[in-house]
Amino acid sequence: MDSLVSIGWLAEQLGAPDLAIIDASAHLPDAGRDPAAEFVAAHIPGALHLDLATLKDPDSPVPSALPSAEQFAARMAALGVSEADRIVIYDDSDVKTSARAWFIFRLHGAKQVAILDGGLGKWRAEGRPLESGSDSGEAGRFVPSAGPGDVRFKADILTNLESGEEQLVDARGAARFRGELPDFRPGVAEGHIPGSKNLPFDMVLKEDGTFKDEAGIRAAFAEAGVDFDRPVVTTCGSGVTAAVLLFAMDLLGKRDVALYDGSWSEWGADPDTPKATGAAS
Repeated sequence: MDSLVSIGWLAEQLGAPDLAIIDASAHLPDAGRDPAAEFVAAHIPGALHLDLATLKDPDSPVPSALPSAEQFAARMAALGVSEADRIVIYDDSDVKTSARAWFIFRLHGAKQVAILDGGLGKWRAEGRPLESGSDSGEAGRFVPSAGPGDVRFKADILTNLESGEEQLVDARGAARFRGELPDFRPGVAEGHIPGSKNLPFDMVLKEDGTFKDEAGIRAAFAEAGVDFDRPVVTTCGSGVTAAVLLFAMDLLGKRDVALYDGSWSEWGADPDTPKATGAAS
């Protein structure tokens, strides 16, 4: 199974016993949307509701931190998902949360994980069937293991400010990156981490929410000043849209990448971290 699958491919696979379809929709607080209620109202047949917003480590000092292996395995067991299943993740979110889920699943040992290109929006646009009601996952067992996916922490980013070894690429919109809009989180400053490049995550997507082809993705990174011969760490507001850029680079075969999980929600809330405003330098 490819890491990016089409609507047509998934439609043909519905009902396969080894297929787990995961709705990973989540929304920013100011969106005014309830992903659980929307899932009950309409979802792809057989899909399971991940409840991505709660899939985090509440004991970590990092805001909305990645879940531990044990926390993730418990959620998968409750859904009836195995590490050996073919897992297809989709969302109906403006911030493309399926990429965050893709990163988490792979990190904790899921063997075959894909994103549905275009998500629920494209599924609907093509007139594909939907069902309503709660999911029907049965309790199962997920055996976690270390999978691909590197994570950076605030201390790593501070060290990198001195070494410059890794390029930092911020996936937020240009106005937030430049500090022209206040952050919606209380106590979080405006601006960006010094030395960051800015590539808004939607620049690797087409208008219908599907991913651009290889040439289009490469062009987006190049226009942002990213050198593919050097390692990249992605960041954003809280580690969600940064994963969209990670997935786009994975499609190109670039592997020397990492996620700054705390992202701006951690960095911008710390009065001692250096901050920059204006365009990328």
